[in-house]
Amino acid sequence: MPIELFQAKVSRVRDLTHDVREIQLRLIAPETITFKAGQFISFEVSRQGQSGTVTRPYSIASPPNRQEVVTIVLNRVSGGPGSTYLFSLREGDQTQFKGPAGTFYLREDFSRDLLFVATGTGIAPIRSMLLNWSHRGALVSATLYWGLRSRRDLYYQDELETLAKSHQNFSFVTTLSRPENGWQGPRGRVTGLVEGGIASVKGLAAYLCGNGGMIKDVSGILNGKGLCPIYREKYYDGAGEEDRVT
Repeated sequence: MPIELFQAKVSRVRDLTHDVREIQLRLIAPETITFKAGQFISFEVSRQGQSGTVTRPYSIASPPNRQEVVTIVLNRVSGGPGSTYLFSLREGDQTQFKGPAGTFYLREDFSRDLLFVATGTGIAPIRSMLLNWSHRGALVSATLYWGLRSRRDLYYQDELETLAKSHQNFSFVTTLSRPENGWQGPRGRVTGLVEGGIASVKGLAAYLCGNGGMIKDVSGILNGKGLCPIYREKYYDGAGEEDRVT
């Protein structure tokens, strides 16, 4: 699908945590977008005190059937040109972006169960995939393992609980690497969930999104259990801000 320039209006701004924001953009021209669950859009933004612009990509967190809006989820990064610009947007503001793009997307393979593994805001494209999976009938089983740091970093938990109640073939586990006292859930890195929770990769397709260390470790764990398709998208702080390598 071709890369297009979209004009949009900010229709909703929602703070999910102390440093994670969800921004919903309603399209103006063109009025709709066609994309695959997991793809991203890009903004051209200025660098404070420097000439020229830089491109900052952000995964679409909304499902493809919502063609009139695009939702993104991002961290606040001190000095980051992308998050500085996007965190400055208010409801009613207009902006523009290019897209869709990216090879990290949910495949049309209904013969394999799905494993999703995310750290931090790597949940964004996976949320799009899960909502698309649900919209299309949840024909295969899906499991999500999500690693966050502490209780104040939790979000989308109620949404995931609702999804699990609606679909018996969906389950999710969120683990905290630095939990506060009183946390009753799993502790440690998300790699531990994969190691202990996946007995066999036969008939499985894995989608990994987050920091490079997690992707390397989880890929190694899965490869040690056999052969299955593994699709990866790495978020990294390459220039003081989240960027993307597929």
